[in-house]
Formats: sequence, C-alpha cells, structure tokens
Amino acid sequence: MAIVQVENVYKRYRLGEQEVTALSDVTLSIEPGVFLAIAGPSGSGKSTLLNIIGCIDTPSAGRVLINGHDVSGQTPDELADLRARTIGFIFQTFNLLPVLSAEENVEYPLLQLPELSKAERQKRVKHYLSMVGLRKYATHRPNQLSGGQRQRVAIARALATHSKIVLADEPTANLDRKTGENILRLMKMINRESGTTFVFSTHDRRVMNMADRLVRIEDGEIKALGMRKDDGWVFVQDRRDETEEDPEI
Repeated sequence: MAIVQVENVYKRYRLGEQEVTALSDVTLSIEPGVFLAIAGPSGSGKSTLLNIIGCIDTPSAGRVLINGHDVSGQTPDELADLRARTIGFIFQTFNLLPVLSAEENVEYPLLQLPELSKAERQKRVKHYLSMVGLRKYATHRPNQLSGGQRQRVAIARALATHSKIVLADEPTANLDRKTGENILRLMKMINRESGTTFVFSTHDRRVMNMADRLVRIEDGEIKALGMRKDDGWVFVQDRRDETEEDPEI
C-alpha cells in the first residue's frame, strides 16, 4: 500500500481578483521506503505539492491519503497530531529555534507526544544526534554550528519522532557543494538502513541523481514519473515534450 496517495489534487490561490492555479489535477502514489525527488523550476508547484503532502496546506480539490488515512476534513488538531507522529520536515533554512541548543531542538517536537517520558525523549535525542555525528555538539546553539551541522540537527529532529515520511524542501540550497553532498549521503544511508521514506522538492541535480524515483513537475502539472533502473531512468508515465532534456543530466 502506498504511504502517500495524492488523487486529482488542485490548488488554487486568490491574488486580488485573479485566481492562480498552483497545482492542476495532480495524481501521485509514493511507496514506502523510496528516495523520491520532486523536480522542477521555480514556481512549478513542487513546494506546494510538498506542503500538501505534509498537511501544512490543503488542496482546493482532490484528496490526499497519508499512511492510509484520508486527511480531508480533519481538524487542525488532528492534522497537527498526524504531522507529529508520521511526518518529519527538513527545510533549506534549517528552521531551528535559535534560543535552544541542538539537543533541545531535537527534543522540541517530542514534547508534542505526551506518551513519551523524559527518559525516552532523552534517549531518542542522544541516539539521533549520534546518528548524524553531532553528539559532542549537543549543547551548542544554532549560531555556534556550521550550515552543514545545523542541517544535521534538522535531520535528527525530523527522525526523532520516528517519522515514516521525511519531507525535505530544497535541503541543499544553502550549503556548499561538499557539505550538500555529505548531507545527501547521510540521508541516503538513513533511507537504506531504516526504510524511512524521503521526499524532496528540488532543482539540484545531485538530489535527482541520488533519487530512485523522480517526479518532474511544470506549471502545476506532473510531466513525468521516473523509476531508476541499473541502466538509467525508465519513465512509467511521460508527458514531456519530446525535445526536453533528460532530468538526470
């Protein structure tokens, strides 16, 4: 069963008297354990799609199922609980709380899970900071960490809730090339070892080259769905113009 199912989703916004369509009839199925990139130029709708999958935004039409649950009609509190228990987020701007240490930032979303004892929270914090190689920086605040270290804290925070899905919005955009590649390798390792589903919005070729699934989106419409094989990409659905460049190149 798909861990994410997007069915005939539209997203429309009002800008004054004008209506703007950000997503148009988007249907997408994401299987558990994949490393998937949603790729497209700025303004293509990829971040909007990621926000809808993450229950941060709601579709104007269509429906979304997360881990088998239809999120349509759920209250804000129910959506918040679903996000807290199922979805982790990694942002290009890291979104760490500046007044909290690394360990406190990782613990923060765990405070939304009342069934976790303080001892269990501390155990998870230590485990995931160790996983991302930052145990000795646990008491450092974000302004005492490099960009790559802050992104590692964000990864630990996303995983600490035992999220089945991690959504990453341009996670390498504010990192230098080497640091970005190291972060990607770390996330790929976690994906392989834990089976966590990773979904990226990106225009970074390095992310696309590391992905095993690729969604190409333009003007709010899915143009191609690709699956990586040993000898390259196989597009199971392809509505691209025939002259379009291969997304992997």
